[in-house]
Amino acid sequence: MRSLLEVSGVSVSFDGFKAINNLSFQINDRELRAVIGPNGAGKTTFMDIVTGKTRPDTGRVLWGEKGISLLSMSESSIAQAGVGRKFQRPTVFEDQTVAENLLMALKKDRGPFAVLAFRPSKADHKRVAELAGEVGLAAALNRKAGVLSHGQKQWLEIGMLLAQEPRLLLVDEPAAGMTPAEREHTTDLLTEAARTRAVIVVEHDMEFVRRLDCKVTVLHEGSVLAEGSIDHVTRDDKVIEVYLGR
Repeated sequence: MRSLLEVSGVSVSFDGFKAINNLSFQINDRELRAVIGPNGAGKTTFMDIVTGKTRPDTGRVLWGEKGISLLSMSESSIAQAGVGRKFQRPTVFEDQTVAENLLMALKKDRGPFAVLAFRPSKADHKRVAELAGEVGLAAALNRKAGVLSHGQKQWLEIGMLLAQEPRLLLVDEPAAGMTPAEREHTTDLLTEAARTRAVIVVEHDMEFVRRLDCKVTVLHEGSVLAEGSIDHVTRDDKVIEVYLGR
């Protein structure tokens, strides 16, 4: 059976610096994966390649059962094909309510006329209420996004991505700046999301990764250094050396 996403032999250089070096990576549908590594390991460039923001010099990036190449597609068509990305800093519409943010994100025809003529249906409002419940914002539907806590804004943005019904969710350092309670909720949220789609969490907080309790891929100098459970990779001498500087 094909992997949902298959990256093979991918390299990319910026001004002579190899940010990604012969990287190969696979993830299956409905799998939760953590990608970790020190600063400069290539984590962000990896996400940029998968989402079409950066074109690699060599290699393949295949998507879905038919193994479509993402390298020939634009960023917007990759998003429409089912790849959703959440950046480290939440980007929500602060002057709009939680409900309005979620409504705007629902998977719809996004042509200019369709957007202008959009009138939410009963089913749309029901879906928004479901999404708010999934991300823990059911009680905040009518609050403006600007007054939410940092953690709540992160959940709203995850909700907005889920509204687009992606098959793969790329999440960048979701736990940064959160309270312990918010981090716990975020763990549950991502674990739950991975029941119905693939989720890649890029993180360097080991404690958070441990709580995700999933397979971990360690990047170093643009390629995979180790892969396995958190216990397996944290006992690996090479990982200890690059990660903990021993």
